[in-house]
Amino acid sequence: MSTFEPDHPRADVHASPNFGPRKDGKRPSILILHYTGMETGEAAESWLANPQSGVSAHYVVYENGRIVQMVPESERAWHAGQSSWKGEIDINSCSIGVEIVNGGPLLGFPDFPEQQIKALIDLCKGIVTRHHIRPENVLAHSDIAPARKIDPGEKFPWPALYDAGIGHWVGPSPVRGGRFFSLGDEGQPVEALQSMLALYGYGVPIDGVFGLSTQLGILAFQRHFRPEKVDGVADVSTIETLHRLLSALPAVTS
Repeated sequence: MSTFEPDHPRADVHASPNFGPRKDGKRPSILILHYTGMETGEAAESWLANPQSGVSAHYVVYENGRIVQMVPESERAWHAGQSSWKGEIDINSCSIGVEIVNGGPLLGFPDFPEQQIKALIDLCKGIVTRHHIRPENVLAHSDIAPARKIDPGEKFPWPALYDAGIGHWVGPSPVRGGRFFSLGDEGQPVEALQSMLALYGYGVPIDGVFGLSTQLGILAFQRHFRPEKVDGVADVSTIETLHRLLSALPAVTS
């Protein structure tokens, strides 16, 4: 495919050869936000269009607000990698992937410019409307792959998206002292915590043992929903925030 009509009316098209059909009749029900983690957007765009890279995304959003579509939304882009959410492991077949130009750790975790976030919000509004994506399925790459990824990172402005009607959010509970669970803890309270994480969607075991997988799930949760302190410890603030998110899940309508 050398070119195509963009799904987003304000997107330029740079067609990537790295895509295929969505499998088993799956349709987009998840929106995944990434950062590029490279020195420039041009370098990232080139890599996503390189047949030898084995990766792609539906969109790239530049710092100045320019949007480039690389794969039609109807097709399966290769952006999620090994990942899971709510038991689904073929995330590429049921998601739209958006790469936000930001150097991440390579450039010292720069802020996301206001113009970029404004363009991203405009793009996301169209995606979630076209595909009826539920708010709680607007996710970070780190949410679906906590053992491998940290993007778009704790500096990403999730509240700004929520205020614009995109995604699911509650104000995090204040960080304070109190009982906590961390690596090596065991017992029914740990199992209850794991059950809450899994109910929200995180791929953690429910075995009553606070092992590495649970710690990574907590880290991913904190990056998205409690970014003030990202330490992998399930403190009172983290557990309260998770409980309030579950309580605030939008009702499922038929």
